[in-house]
This record gives sequence, C-alpha cells and structure tokens, in this order.
Amino acid sequence: MYMISDSEILSVKQRFGIIGNSPLLNHAIQVAMQASPTEMTVLITGESGSGKESFSKIIHTLSTRKHGKFIAINCGAIPEGTIDSELFGHEKGSFTGAYEARKGYFEVTDGGSIFLDEIGEMPLGTQARLLRVLENGEFIKVGSSKVLKTDVRVIAATNVNLLKAVEKGKFREDLYYRLNTVPIFVPPLRQRGEDIVLLFRKFTTDFSDKYHVKPILLSDEAKSLLIKFPFPGNIRQLKNLAEQISLLESDREVSVETLAKYLPREGTNLPVSYLGGSRSSEGQGDFSEREILYKVLFDMKKDMTELKKLVFETYQSGGLNSTIMKKHQNLFEEMETSETFEQEEKAPTNLPLVLENLNEKEIQERNIVSREYENQIIEDITHEEDDNSLSIERKEKELILRALKKHQHKRKYAAMDLGISERTLYRKIKQYDIQE
Repeated sequence: MYMISDSEILSVKQRFGIIGNSPLLNHAIQVAMQASPTEMTVLITGESGSGKESFSKIIHTLSTRKHGKFIAINCGAIPEGTIDSELFGHEKGSFTGAYEARKGYFEVTDGGSIFLDEIGEMPLGTQARLLRVLENGEFIKVGSSKVLKTDVRVIAATNVNLLKAVEKGKFREDLYYRLNTVPIFVPPLRQRGEDIVLLFRKFTTDFSDKYHVKPILLSDEAKSLLIKFPFPGNIRQLKNLAEQISLLESDREVSVETLAKYLPREGTNLPVSYLGGSRSSEGQGDFSEREILYKVLFDMKKDMTELKKLVFETYQSGGLNSTIMKKHQNLFEEMETSETFEQEEKAPTNLPLVLENLNEKEIQERNIVSREYENQIIEDITHEEDDNSLSIERKEKELILRALKKHQHKRKYAAMDLGISERTLYRKIKQYDIQE
C-alpha cells in the first residue's frame, strides 16, 4: 500500500467539494483513498451531519467499480416490514400488495457499490441476510427459495457505537467484524478547528450568491466564538447558521455579539435571539422571550381548564346565567361584562326561548323528559354499536367458511383468496371455533 501525497488528498477534496485541512479529516480521506482500489468492506463511523456519505462516494469513484451503479440507502428510513423486500427483492404474491415481482438493491447494483447508512438501525433478521451476502455473495428474494448471486461492494456507516449495540443484543457480533474490515472515522466539526471558519465562509458566499446580497464578514472575536462552539449538529447546523445570518442580518460585518444571538445556549437547541437577548442580559429583571412564551402557554392552559369548568357548569344548570358568567368573568373580558351582568340579573336568559313563559313545575317536567330522551339516545347508540360489532364478526366468519369450502379446506389458498396471511387465517379459525 503506497503513501498518499498531500497533492493527491487536495485533488480529492477539490473533486468532491470537501473543505478543511484538519489532520483528522486528512487522515480519514487518506484511509478512504487507500481502501478504494480494494474489495474490502468499509465501515464509516461519525456523528450525524459530519459528512459520512461523501466518503462513500470517494471510495466508489476511485475504485474499479466506478462504472457500476452506486446506491445510497438509509436503513433507518425504511420500515422494518419492507426493508428485506427493498434490499433483496420479492416474488409476486409473496405478501399482501406484492402484485408483481421486484428486484432489490443488491440485485440492481450487481457489479457496483451499495452504501448502507445508519446500519445500526437495521433489524436483526435483515442483518442475517446481509451477512450471507458479505460472506458468500448470495441472497434469496422474499417469498422465494431460489438462491441468487450478486457481486456488490458494501460500504456501511453509523452514528452509533456498534460495539455497545452488540453488547445489548441489538446488532450481530459476526456482522460487526465482517463490516469493520476497514474502519474510517469522520471527525465531528468541533474537532476540526479552523475548518469551521473556512466552511462558514464557503456557505455564506454561496448564500450571498443565492440571495443576491453581500457576503458576511466575521470579526476576529466572532471567529474565535465560532471555533469554540461545539456544533452538535455538525456541518448541517453550521450551514443552517450561515443561511440565517446571511438572510436576516442587514449589517454584513458580524460582531461577536451578533453571532452570539444565533448560537444556541448550552442545554437547548434554541438560539439566544429566541431566548431573550445575549448572555450578558441574564439575571436582569426584564422577562426574556422564553419566559414570555412560558407565561402565554400557562395562561392558555389556565383558560382551557376554566373553559372546561364553564361548559360543565352550564350543562348542569341548563344554561348560561349571570352567576356562571360572573364566576368565569376573565373569559368574557372583551365583552361589556358589567352591563351584561346587570341585564342578566334583571332578566335571566339561562332558559331556552321556548321555556321562558313556563312555570317552574312545567320546566322541571320538561327537564325530566329531556334527560330520559338523552338516556334513550345513549342506550340506542350503545345497542347499535354492539349490533354492528356482532354483524362484522358474523360477516367475517361467513367469508372464512365460504373460502374454506371453496378451496376444500386448504388454508393456504383460502388465505390467498381472502387477502390475509395463512397465520392470520389460522388465528381466525381458532377465534370463531370453526370446525374443519
């Protein structure tokens, strides 16, 4: 294995748009360039947003497979129930919705490379299938028994500690060592020193072209603050910061105080500008924006609680009278409450219009009838729901019996006809005590 020169590393950076000169970054690029011509499996580790996918492209482009297909897959974004079908394909009718056969990514990328990002999120069953591909180059489609061959180079990446996942039983130990043939560590942004300023300058220049504004210039103090900030979101977070400042700041020379407004405080993901000014304003008597927000939320919660009480008391009393309105006066602040209450006391309006001219005895009788009517409606609804439930179960049992009879009690074909799995059909037969 020959040594990679600085000029070759610089050439790769320019080719793939990688900015920075930190030793950790240069070492990662060097390992990627050395591993590229081989057929070894590569495991790229690093925090989310640190740029792991760029290294997978370096490995594929500089390899002998550069003319083959390259596919990047995020294992964490594919549902557990469909990931086997996505990666290895399936046969027609292998599961509900499989109306035709489909090729998986390992079949499509035969002769190329596949990048499996967030490999730590892959289900254990799929891990076993992947291990077979890595060891023998073999796989089986979902719903098939035919063994197929593929020649694919696997490049994996993760932002979690796979060894800890192995200890917890969430990741196969044999697969970990099979993937970790060539490890590449992509450093987080906080470990790259002056690279942060270079990247910020690149992003702000791009955004100045996009929004047709002058580029941002940082003061020396602002640069120092930028380098010291930990950036848990790495390059994505830095790019977002650069876009915010480029778009929102009218003064293109950014001071350390201005920059501090956009950097989240420790322990929160919200910028200081959203939390009530700079750090120097802490401890003063004025409310911060966060405190105002909390107050608004608490007031809303209080109003909702009082509104619930109002509705409940109104329902119990049979109408909205002056006593209830006085008790919940803060909910009627926009109304001329004093005048309204005086009118209420003189002429109560808590009764429906139809009942205004009735005496007390007639009102009580009508209330009793009303309650009986409400109870009857609730009882009717309950009976109707029970009848519907029984009707659905009866229909389902009838359909199962018809399907079994149609296919001479062969569960496999009956299940296919019903559009359910054989296992589900077996469970339904037991549930409805169907005699075969």
